[in-house]
Amino acid sequence: MSKQDGSNRLVSDAPVDDVSATVLHVDMDAFFASVELLDRPDLVGLPVIVGHDSDRSVVTAATYEARRYGVNSAMPMAIAKRRCPNAIIVEPHFEKYRDQSAAVMAIFDRFTPRVERLGIDEAFLDVAGALRLYGTPWEIGRAIRRTVHAETGLHCSVGAASTKFVAKLASSRSKPDGLLVVPAADTIAFLHPQPVSALWGVGGKTQETLERRGIRTVGDLANTPLGSLVSALGPAGGQRLHDLSWGRDPRVVDTGVGEKSIGHEVTFGHDLTERDDVARELLRLADKVAVRLRHADVQARTVALKVRYTDFTTLTRSRTLAEPTDVAKRLHREAVELYDVLHRPGNRIRLIGVRGENLVPAAASNALWDDDAPWRETETTVDAVAARFGAGVLRPASLVRRTPDGHVPHARQDLRWR
Repeated sequence: MSKQDGSNRLVSDAPVDDVSATVLHVDMDAFFASVELLDRPDLVGLPVIVGHDSDRSVVTAATYEARRYGVNSAMPMAIAKRRCPNAIIVEPHFEKYRDQSAAVMAIFDRFTPRVERLGIDEAFLDVAGALRLYGTPWEIGRAIRRTVHAETGLHCSVGAASTKFVAKLASSRSKPDGLLVVPAADTIAFLHPQPVSALWGVGGKTQETLERRGIRTVGDLANTPLGSLVSALGPAGGQRLHDLSWGRDPRVVDTGVGEKSIGHEVTFGHDLTERDDVARELLRLADKVAVRLRHADVQARTVALKVRYTDFTTLTRSRTLAEPTDVAKRLHREAVELYDVLHRPGNRIRLIGVRGENLVPAAASNALWDDDAPWRETETTVDAVAARFGAGVLRPASLVRRTPDGHVPHARQDLRWR
């Protein structure tokens, strides 16, 4: 979900005749919070936070009014309440979100059969085949927004462009409740003034690295010699950001995304309390998930974490990746980051699970880059060794734990997460 507060909004209010922007990214605005407001119209326009009213919980979602105070999803509730002391906190109702998501996705399907669902509240649409029936991408985007609001009471933002990356960036810039069309001919003019953080794969550390070199906008990066980018970010990172800065994104809308998932979970004989112990178990589970993904020749767009505490309170968190993966190292990194948001000293954990969701065929992922390539090469080598000599012959050193007398104990029995 977007963390933007709408202060940098850019929209196409007037009709746009262009027909090159046939890739649409539709993103529901503050989806969970907006669904809650359907039953609480008295809270419309107020700073509302969705989540459990406990300092040990985290923010599930927030209205734009709350976001302007710096409140974001996955933030510890204690911090959110300090930033926005006048916020109204409402409990989440996930069954409502699933029902509304199904209704919204059904609307998308009316406009085009080429819909790529991304989680519960966003999707890519290829409307090239719908132009004769519904008009220009601007007209289609406008009709989608109008239909979604009329039938569900919810608002969505739409970005239209000639590539998926630019369409997603356009929908983000048009939030909330907006439509932004970026014709193919205007792609560079739209991209280059954007902050470099707008590029997929530019997190805090990468942004710092680039800014130390005077690279603050996408245009700055585009005009930096590729050799300098490779020197700073490595061959894969430098090439991918260079391609994105010039609007190059060969991926197509993939209608093969299903609701399937592959996961593993484990229930411990003794509760875990130490963060390092949990991280080690997450690596064990991520490795099992990655092996099954590769054997099935699929990759996961989303990584999900499941945590059950000793009082049987169960929390799940997920994150959608810029590119799908079947690599344990990536799954583990994402799972640990999700866990770190939940971790509190002294928490006692009885069960933990890792799952790959929103699976796509590995051959059809259309990845613009592959940061995971070195890790994948290593892990596929381990797969080959395991196929010949048996599972467990090779494993990460951090999973080899010895007893005081030097022996390696048997690993715990993992259970599949269904």
